[in-house]
Amino acid sequence: MIPRPLHAVVLPPAGSAGRMLEALAAALDGTGPAILPLDPALPRARLDALLRAFAPSAVETPDGLERGGVAGLDAPAAPGVEADTALVIATSGSTGPPKGTELSAAALLASARASLRRIGAQPGERWLCCLPSFHIAGIQVLIRSLLAGADPVVTTRLEPGTLAASGCAHVAVVPTQLRRLLDAGDDLTAVKTILLGGAAAPPGLLDAARAAGGRIVTTYGMSETSGGCVYSGMPLDDVSVDIGPSGRIRIAGPVLFTGYRLRPDLTAQVRDGRWFITSDIGSVGPSGELTVRGRADDVINTGGEKVVAAEVEAVLGTCAGVREATVVGRPDPEWGEAVTAVIVPADPSAPPQLADIRAHVRDRLPVYAAPAALLLVSEMPLLPSGKPDREALRARVAEAQDAAEAGCQRAHGSCTGTNGRAER
Repeated sequence: MIPRPLHAVVLPPAGSAGRMLEALAAALDGTGPAILPLDPALPRARLDALLRAFAPSAVETPDGLERGGVAGLDAPAAPGVEADTALVIATSGSTGPPKGTELSAAALLASARASLRRIGAQPGERWLCCLPSFHIAGIQVLIRSLLAGADPVVTTRLEPGTLAASGCAHVAVVPTQLRRLLDAGDDLTAVKTILLGGAAAPPGLLDAARAAGGRIVTTYGMSETSGGCVYSGMPLDDVSVDIGPSGRIRIAGPVLFTGYRLRPDLTAQVRDGRWFITSDIGSVGPSGELTVRGRADDVINTGGEKVVAAEVEAVLGTCAGVREATVVGRPDPEWGEAVTAVIVPADPSAPPQLADIRAHVRDRLPVYAAPAALLLVSEMPLLPSGKPDREALRARVAEAQDAAEAGCQRAHGSCTGTNGRAER
């Protein structure tokens, strides 16, 4: 079988939306090359690293198409992708070696069709695309638009009033975007469906959005599953969800990726027959509803006890005075890791206190899950995908501890102190 060429597409999401849609359509129907969408705002060193790792045969930018190896780099193009591969999505993490998730046209279309069926979308209904088209969630908005036969409305920022002005029936957002719409008093009833994914949503956010009239459908998935494959806890058509022996969530079905670009070793680590082994832990209820507890690598080991960061975040989301919360582990000489809450206060002039959030968590979770430290921030740092940038937060927590800044409050009133076991 003749390999299919892979072209990197490095285009601004809004300014070149029409061209991206054309390239995606050609990748899906086989009339064009497979595409590797990349963020044009990436630092040059990071962009070069991705181009070296995935070795496309050409790179398309607003200046045109440069063929013959990786543009501007001393690196030959690798062999093309499999003939049925339409898309390669680069991982969105801020650290570690990049992975390129190869997705077939069949997998992408199966996902999009199942999504449209589940939410009851009709032909001709338009989608608002306010997520980057170099991530799977934004790409899927474009694919759903192609299937619906209606051009999407593409914007780089979801401003107050955008929903109503767009004339669109459906939109996909991340929790931070939904929170900002609520804070601005935006009319959530302006669209028929709001798909919410990318990160776990605090219960308070969902309740507030639904009380405001928004039809919120939570989604769970990742690049390897062609985007969201579980809607409001229930798998999409033909998708199976299971919990493996280690507690990891496993997924099977027609939406799965083919493998990681040029890394069969990494592919083998996460495939078990028909199953894709995710990095998340969770449970499946008697009705088949999936509950995601959090990422396995975001489990904090404190004093021999394991704390799931996402579970603490969900509880903090219901705490008075908390607008947004992310929980990370900080190295601690006595406990191994200290549970640390990073919080955007609802009212910066009256932020929540460490003692209050500890008491709130201890009333709902085991005592060892109560945060031992608190860092107040004005805005949560995010990855381009909309997820909290945990590496950046860990660095800020470390800086706050070292400098004993006023924004970091510790039990016993010291940034460098430790909680005694009796405190737990």
